[in-house]
Amino acid sequence: MNNSQQRGSERAQTRRAELIAVGRRLFANTSYDALSMDDIARHAGVAKGLIYYYFRSKRGYYLAIIEDAVAELVQRAGATHDLPPVERVHHTVDGYLRYAEHHQAAYRAIATGGVGFDADVLAIRERVREQLLAAMAKAAWGRPDRLPPVARTALIGWLSSVEGVTLDWLTSREPAREVVCELLVRGLGDTLRTIEEYEPTCPAPIQADQPTARGRALP
Repeated sequence: MNNSQQRGSERAQTRRAELIAVGRRLFANTSYDALSMDDIARHAGVAKGLIYYYFRSKRGYYLAIIEDAVAELVQRAGATHDLPPVERVHHTVDGYLRYAEHHQAAYRAIATGGVGFDADVLAIRERVREQLLAAMAKAAWGRPDRLPPVARTALIGWLSSVEGVTLDWLTSREPAREVVCELLVRGLGDTLRTIEEYEPTCPAPIQADQPTARGRALP
């Protein structure tokens, strides 16, 4: 690829990213059916044909936005760096809730399967679940490798409850996010201790005498 082609490719990637950013703002709190391609093009300040050029269809555009949202959700959930285990867990859950709070429509699509249980969105959901499981394994045990069956089953159960709690919280907006985070972290503590009983190779990092990031001990 020569310099001219490279610059053209970079411009195309930049324009595509800009259109996705516009779509994420538009779909943040607006349903899929409520926005037409004409609406999207008007908000983006471009010809409708440009959106078709990059994404082929409204559905293709929507799926690209969901893929981008998934990447951010996983990045936020897994950005624990070198924090101690308890703080890693708290940071992971808090990042998840913050994402859901500020990107409600995208989160609902991810958590519920999208428009009419769209098969492609469901596939994206399964991928994000696997990535979140890896993020949780890294947060809890410092390793994102293949989980033992008991650990995987228990974490899937906890993650399903997180999705249900988060969807309900987005509707009611009570209690405060910090309280929801604490409840979910405590529930994860119970799950991790149960996992340890069945799978000693996965010791629970949260113990009764260890304070959480908020300074309180988990039961």
